[in-house]
Amino acid sequence: MTKLPVLSGKQVVKALKKDGFQVVRQKGSHVSLQKGVYRTVVPLHDELAKGTLLGILKQCGLSREDLARLISE
Repeated sequence: MTKLPVLSGKQVVKALKKDGFQVVRQKGSHVSLQKGVYRTVVPLHDELAKGTLLGILKQCGLSREDLARLISE
């Protein structure tokens, strides 16, 4: 199992956009992204908590390995 990296909200949004997610709306520091049936909200914090990042991955149907691949691209 891949260790979760420490990421900011902006980095996660960028990675999800590479995977085909589109920004649907933004309210304050929270960005809503959608791709087909998958939808998630990413807070634009400097550092996302591990549980928050895992929740976002689960809502997007992505694995830790998928996230690592998207970030390294």
